[in-house]
Amino acid sequence: MLPQPKIAPSMLSSDFANLASEAKFMEQCGADWLHMDIMDGHYVPNLTIGAPVIKSLRKHTSMFLDCHLMVTNPLDYVDELVKAGASGFTFHVEVAQDNWQELVRRIKAGGMRAAVALKPGTPVEVVFPLVESAEPVDMVLVMTVEPGFGGQKFMPDMMTKVNTLRKKFPHLDIQVDGGLGPSTIQQAATAGANCIVAGSSVFGAQDPAGVISDLRNGVEGAQASLSFFK
Repeated sequence: MLPQPKIAPSMLSSDFANLASEAKFMEQCGADWLHMDIMDGHYVPNLTIGAPVIKSLRKHTSMFLDCHLMVTNPLDYVDELVKAGASGFTFHVEVAQDNWQELVRRIKAGGMRAAVALKPGTPVEVVFPLVESAEPVDMVLVMTVEPGFGGQKFMPDMMTKVNTLRKKFPHLDIQVDGGLGPSTIQQAATAGANCIVAGSSVFGAQDPAGVISDLRNGVEGAQASLSFFK
């Protein structure tokens, strides 16, 4: 079976003063996951949320909390995010070259899905061992912008990485994050992405539910045509 479409609005673009109501609204709009960007101000310049916010939000939603850690030492965050109720833990391969096996083991032992992300300048081949491991990651996130800031322009040349992963790993969850919306979903979906992170294109829309539906339809259409295997 092909991997299911999963649409994950990026809460970085939401109203942080009303995070619980924003999460509920996204669920009503048809979102599958909530994408939570955790930045440490070191790996990337910005500083965002941490485990306390995840813990607070978990009290108000049962949705999958897809945590993307743009941090220098991801191992330091595993236990706290488990306690906070995170559902998925995505770490960057650039900071985990020496300990990714232990990191994946601890993430999964805590009951979370493990995923690995790579920046635009990182070759896609770097993540192959993490997918082919005896204890593999569950998802690969291909950044389609530089990590650390919302509202950036989509990088279409990153779709080569997505297509390489899809051809090599047909059943893998492949996520894309950065500049995704109705105008770019076709490129991402045709390349093979099935997990779509979208921030400003959803939260800035007059009809967020319509945008989420468009993103889902884009993935489903590409899968129906099997175009991403060409």
